[in-house]
Amino acid sequence: MTLPFWIENAFFRASDFLSEKFPRPEPAPEKFINARLISHRGIYDNRRVYENTLPAFDQAKTDGIWGIEFDIQWTRDMQPVVSHDPDCRRLFKENASIGELSLKALKSRFPMIPPLADVIQRYGGKLHLMAEMKPHSVATKHLNAVLSELFSSLQPARDFHLLSLHPQLLSAISCFPPETMIPIAETNSGSISDMVLQRGYGGMAGHYMLLQKGILRKLSRNRISVGTGFINSKNCLYREVNRGITWIFSDCATELRKFMPNLTEPPELIETNGYQWAKASSRVRNS
Repeated sequence: MTLPFWIENAFFRASDFLSEKFPRPEPAPEKFINARLISHRGIYDNRRVYENTLPAFDQAKTDGIWGIEFDIQWTRDMQPVVSHDPDCRRLFKENASIGELSLKALKSRFPMIPPLADVIQRYGGKLHLMAEMKPHSVATKHLNAVLSELFSSLQPARDFHLLSLHPQLLSAISCFPPETMIPIAETNSGSISDMVLQRGYGGMAGHYMLLQKGILRKLSRNRISVGTGFINSKNCLYREVNRGITWIFSDCATELRKFMPNLTEPPELIETNGYQWAKASSRVRNS
């Protein structure tokens, strides 16, 4: 179930207000070992630096953030680019649809929108990549061929994950092991958590107020990682770290980084079906 935008927005604003004002105990240092801070669309203000652009991701890397979240759209010639919106109206004030432009035309008119290949080449292995799949009409065979080639230099689930609000988009991806997939829950966290367990997915994500104790206990018993967003205050960060949340998605990652100790440990690798990935309890060092 998807809530109407105005109800969802009001709910999230109220949640953020209460979470910021309500004091939380500071987690013990060892609690932070499993916590990974992820910059949602990079570090940006959408005036000088735009979301989902190389400068926004460069700043996240400079600020010592563990990972970046970004969104994938497809051009007319079926090439993946990094953009949250399917068009250019909100950010660039032009009525142009990404899906109606070739990659060459898009790069000419909107050079700030990076091809997915550029993002992987620039940050792969240096930042953890959380790529959100947006609705598309790309044929499954082409989708798998392109993604397999672009991510070929990286290890699935260790170096990157694929996320989506639409589980069917993840189901169509067969070029990576199930541990690479992270469905995003809205008000359907119960059914999404069951899906994660049934399909052997690497975890699930959702808003911090919608993932409650029962869901977390069920996933924890099965050693499944959980990500929550959008954690934008110290008190909310402490709440989520104390709850054992692994992936902390934030629009204020630089500010939150100040409240996280510099704890690192080498990733413990597991191998299945020829793939290696890091256990949820491991942490990759920033570089």
